Amino acid sequence: MQGDFIEHIAVLRRLGVETREVRLPKDLDGLAGLIIPGGESTTIGKLAAGYGLMDPLRMFGLRKAMWGTCAGMILMARDIGTDQPLLNLMDIEVQRNAFGRQKESFRSDIMVPVLSEGSVRPFPAIFIRAPKIVSASGKAKAIAFLPDGTAVAAREGKWLATSFHPELTTDDRFHRYFLSLVS
Repeated sequence: MQGDFIEHIAVLRRLGVETREVRLPKDLDGLAGLIIPGGESTTIGKLAAGYGLMDPLRMFGLRKAMWGTCAGMILMARDIGTDQPLLNLMDIEVQRNAFGRQKESFRSDIMVPVLSEGSVRPFPAIFIRAPKIVSASGKAKAIAFLPDGTAVAAREGKWLATSFHPELTTDDRFHRYFLSLVS
């Protein structure tokens, strides 16, 4: 509906995964997993509500793997401190635009032990008007941090959330990790 879904599709297709864009509830039928891309979380939420997608997305997420990148992470959170449509799936509190405006976008190499070679080969994380994870509780666990200790990725069961945009790099390890959650 909105966001950088084309980049995710390109990575998944390079990995040999069949993909489909989701714009309506019927588009969820038969999917094994779903990536909610970055973009503008308020816009994505309003469009999803307007097209009757919020409840079907929530129900899908309760049964299957889901990954939210940047704005997608915001949508999957239980709390963001403001009023906007949320899926309320992951037990994470998220702060929107935590690192500043578009011009403060940055790249940071982060260690992500859950990834292949993640303890020895850093992941090139790209942050664009990115949120951060303020807290992860219950079964949600932070799995990646900036050098200053800020949590920027979390996992809860088959749900994955990243503050950054793995689809904008040539490193496909996060997509491979998500595919392992789909299996």
